[in-house]
Amino acid sequence: QVQLVESGGGLVQAGGSLRLSCAASGRTFSTYAMGWFRQAPGKEREFVAAISMRGNTGYADSVKGRFTISTDNAKNTLYLQMNTLKPEDTAVYSCAARPLRYNSNIYYTDQRNYDYWGQGTQVTVSS
Repeated sequence: QVQLVESGGGLVQAGGSLRLSCAASGRTFSTYAMGWFRQAPGKEREFVAAISMRGNTGYADSVKGRFTISTDNAKNTLYLQMNTLKPEDTAVYSCAARPLRYNSNIYYTDQRNYDYWGQGTQVTVSS
């Protein structure tokens, strides 16, 4: 079992930056594949970024080159650095975790692969 708590959301102007954090408690953080997803009003939740246990990363085309996912295993924390933000990035951002039994370089872009979710943090980008 793991608990996930996001922080770092807020209101920012277009072109600005934010760094989201996802603090994990419970089972050893390094045995999970992790991901970030977002849901805008009236839209389905969508994949943003993911990272494997070995640090391999993947991004949605809409954020590639602007967002960076990373982990600090010593702090049991997942991050999402978001630069050059656009109004269309406005959404509730949630982190997710998938426990793994073995070290893997696979990351997961499908939300159905994740077992644990945080409550989300609101990101609003004004034009």
